[in-house]
Amino acid sequence: MSASRIEELQEGASRTRSFSLGDLIRRRPESITFVLLVAICVIVAVINPAFLQPSTLIDIGRASVVMGLFALGVFIILAAGGIDVSFTAIAAFTMYSLTVLVLNHFPTTPIVGILLVAILGGMLLGIVNGLLVHHLNVPSLIVTIGTQYLFRGFLLSFVGTVWIMSLPPQMGAFGRMPLFQFESANGAVVTLPFYFLILPVAALVTWWILNRTLMGRAIFAVGGNANIASRLGYNLRTVQIFLFGYAGALAGLAGIIHVCANRQANPFDLVGTEINVIAAVVLGGARITGGTGTVLGTILGVLLIVVINSVLVMVGIPSTWQRLVVGSFILLAAAFFVTRQRKK
Repeated sequence: MSASRIEELQEGASRTRSFSLGDLIRRRPESITFVLLVAICVIVAVINPAFLQPSTLIDIGRASVVMGLFALGVFIILAAGGIDVSFTAIAAFTMYSLTVLVLNHFPTTPIVGILLVAILGGMLLGIVNGLLVHHLNVPSLIVTIGTQYLFRGFLLSFVGTVWIMSLPPQMGAFGRMPLFQFESANGAVVTLPFYFLILPVAALVTWWILNRTLMGRAIFAVGGNANIASRLGYNLRTVQIFLFGYAGALAGLAGIIHVCANRQANPFDLVGTEINVIAAVVLGGARITGGTGTVLGTILGVLLIVVINSVLVMVGIPSTWQRLVVGSFILLAAAFFVTRQRKK
């Protein structure tokens, strides 16, 4: 075989490898999130080996639950081309109102009943969002900014502003219930709470909805082009109500878990966390314009944000730099995904 023929084959193989890598990134943008997550973990572990201690990893897992539930709701709305910023208001309204209700009127309600009522309450508030988005025919961002203020205003004006430090016993017990626990080298008992299981279950349910049901197909169709989806027979009203109702249900569940985990109910909690959640979804590969994204990418994005927020202090970077670092990652991810899309 001639030298020129060998060079041609080598160039062809190089182009094939390059295409395969680019194709992988276009099809699975969450692979970049995974690489970033692994790289950060490796760098931090080299700088501070304490990062690899089980207690640190369990803390990261515990911190991912509430943000992960929020992110799954945000993702399913983003997949349909919308955006929601009212989920923290829904969570705060649900968690505080329900805590007051149980504490003052239904103190013997089992924790399963409390969780179900939280899901139902969040879903009803989410349905309000869905109905407003559909019937007002305005961008969901505008609607949810309005309902965010509406829900918070109603909570603070008519429900209460008192910080509840003593929860109903069943709620405190649920927050402390261990999935497993062990004793660390320094004698401290490290516990992974039982409520951690709620996140993987919610992720599996969301994956099933998006990948195995007609509603999931409708969500991505609406995210691709709502007008075409309507001509194909998808009921936009039903899709909008389901989207925001599902996201609201996850927000209500996240809110009551937040209360149980922290063993206190503060109506001012969760304010300002919307940006971190939306950042996690975007870093997971979902586009604001809709039609793309995966549940796996969303969970990886959540882990990336939680790890960043957790390790900055471990490596000696002030916590005030968190927003700077997260913002930089968002800009880099956006630039990368746009570049790949143009090349495609």
